[in-house]
Amino acid sequence: MIDKTAIIDSKAKLDKNVQVGAYCVIGPNVEIGENTVIQSHVNISGNVKIGEGNKIYPFVSINDPQDLKYNGEPTNLIIGNNNKIREYVTINPGTVGGGGKTVIGNNCLFMISSHIAHDCQVGNNVIIANNVPLGGHAIIEDNVVIGGNSAVQQFTRIGKMAMIGGMTGVLHDVIPYGLSTGNRNSLQGLNLIGLRRAKFENKDILGLSEAYKEIFATKNINENISKLNGSFQENPLVKNVIDFITKDKKRSICTPFFGNLTKTP
Repeated sequence: MIDKTAIIDSKAKLDKNVQVGAYCVIGPNVEIGENTVIQSHVNISGNVKIGEGNKIYPFVSINDPQDLKYNGEPTNLIIGNNNKIREYVTINPGTVGGGGKTVIGNNCLFMISSHIAHDCQVGNNVIIANNVPLGGHAIIEDNVVIGGNSAVQQFTRIGKMAMIGGMTGVLHDVIPYGLSTGNRNSLQGLNLIGLRRAKFENKDILGLSEAYKEIFATKNINENISKLNGSFQENPLVKNVIDFITKDKKRSICTPFFGNLTKTP
């Protein structure tokens, strides 16, 4: 059902069973998949592709990047399937300097007044709580939970199944399965409950716990990783953490040490 007050450009592509509520504005380069529900007062403009089964609540704004270098270039936003985008959420497409594309996966929940900035890459099953902004170019991997009133600095990475406590300033990359809190975030341990709920094997969880102690035994993380024995290296959870730490990055790695590291050794 399309409300009679909605303004939908004739070039926009809406699949079957898409619902558009009162006073929505949808631009010419927008594609919306089957069974997506757009409630009232939603604005969607730019090169935007939205998948199937999404629910978009009132006063969501999908519009130009908040980047002073952006000058109207054609860039893209891709949103997957079955996401819930709550009231007053803002989402921006990419910029030329950042690869030209913002991507959101499937089955995510973006709570009220959260913000997904230009060139962000958000995985599947991500929960971002109320009033959380993601700075530009942030990478949020699958199954991450970010607590309310936190803020994620631009170019920061948060690894899969990590949990960020409420009111946390995320300035450092958070390893997969990590727990991170604080005004300037530090590592508080591992998301062991989440790992068990996800039904990972106990031996792998125990191995990850032991490897965590070794990796962060001192501030010389790379040296600590080089000393891990073969059994740790064969653990898929440990391998994910090591790959994350050793990958090229813009930000330092979040550690258990006070003040974290200005850069990874």
